[in-house]
Amino acid sequence: MPTVAEIAAHLEAFAPAQTAADWDNVGLLLGDPASPVERLMTCLTVTPDVVEEAVAERANLIVSHHPILFRGAKRLVAGKGDGDVVLPLAKAGVAVYSPHTAFDNCPGGVNDILCRRLGVEATEPLRPREGPRGYKLAVYVPDGDLAKVSDALFGAGAGVIGKYTECSFRVPGKGTFLGGEGSNPTVGQAGRREEADEWRLEVVLPEAKVAGAVRALRQAHSYEEPAYDIYQLKAGLTGGEGRVGDLAKPTTLGELADRAKRELAAASVQVVGDLSRPVKKVAVACGAAGEFLVDSLRAEADVFVTGELRFHDALAARAAGVGVIVPGHYATERPAVEELAAKLAADFPGVTAWASRRERDPLGPG
Repeated sequence: MPTVAEIAAHLEAFAPAQTAADWDNVGLLLGDPASPVERLMTCLTVTPDVVEEAVAERANLIVSHHPILFRGAKRLVAGKGDGDVVLPLAKAGVAVYSPHTAFDNCPGGVNDILCRRLGVEATEPLRPREGPRGYKLAVYVPDGDLAKVSDALFGAGAGVIGKYTECSFRVPGKGTFLGGEGSNPTVGQAGRREEADEWRLEVVLPEAKVAGAVRALRQAHSYEEPAYDIYQLKAGLTGGEGRVGDLAKPTTLGELADRAKRELAAASVQVVGDLSRPVKKVAVACGAAGEFLVDSLRAEADVFVTGELRFHDALAARAAGVGVIVPGHYATERPAVEELAAKLAADFPGVTAWASRRERDPLGPG
C-alpha cells in the first residue's frame, strides 16, 4: 500500500511544483507523509460538502486542484472559515495535496485535457516560460586527470541534461604555459615555456552548482593553477501557461461553443462574437484566466476559451475581433479532476480512487 509521501512524489513528478505560479500554494498541505493510502478522492475545491464525503467514505488522501489555506491562516477555529475544512480532516487523518497551477500547465494537465476535449491539436504554450539560466564550464586537463576531474564534476552535480547524467564533451588539444618565480608546475619546470597534451572537458550545470563544481575540479586537478572557463547560457523555453493550437477540422464559433458545453458538461456557455464566424486557431486557458486574452490576441487566435472573463475584457475581445467562449471556471477544470482520479487509480492499482460525487458548480443554473 503506498504512503502519502509516495503518492505526493508521483504527483510531483507528473506536475512539478517548481512550475507552479509564484503566488500559488502547492504540494502536500496537510497530513502525515508516512500514512498509508488505501482510499483517495480528487476534487476541484475542498468545501464542507467535500470534507463530509471524504470523512464518510474513509478517504486517506484528498487531491484537490485548488489549495486549502491558500492565503495562509493565523488561526484555525471550528465554525470559522478554514477551520471548518481543515479541522475535520486533521481529526480524521485525511491528508490534502494540491497541484493547482502546476497541474494546469504540465503535459497532460488541465489545459491539455481541455484542448483534447475541444479537438485542438498541435498545441504549444500560449504564454511560454523561460527556464532558469544555465552555465557551461570548460576545464583543461592532462590525460591522467581526465577521469578524476570528470568524476569530481559529475559528483558536484554538473553534466545533467534532462533525464541524462554524466554528460560531457571532450576535445584533445595542446596547452602552453610558462611558470613564473615561485611556481611549481606539475609538468616541466618553472621559467621555461612548456607544452602539454590536454583535454578540453565541457559540462553544463545550473547556477547553484557552479561554485561547488569549481571547488571540486580544483581539488581533483593535479595542476597548481587549473585553467577553466565559465559561460552563461541563454535561457531556453521550458513549457509555459495556457495552450494554443488548431482545430482538427475548422468549424464555427457557435459549433465550438456547443462542443464545449457538451464535452465539459457545462450548465451554460457565454460567447463573445458572431456565432457563424469560422474558427480554426484556438487559445485555451483554464479557470480564472481572462488576462490571457492579451496572449490570445498576440497569438492571432480566432477564439479564446477560458473559465472566467471580466466585462471590459469581453468588450476588448469584441473590439479586437476575436471570439471568446466562457464555459465557467468549474467546467474548464472539473473534467481534469475526474481524469486525474482515473489516472491515479491506474498508477496505484491497490488504491481506490474517485472524483468527489458531492462537488457541484456553485454557479449552476437558477
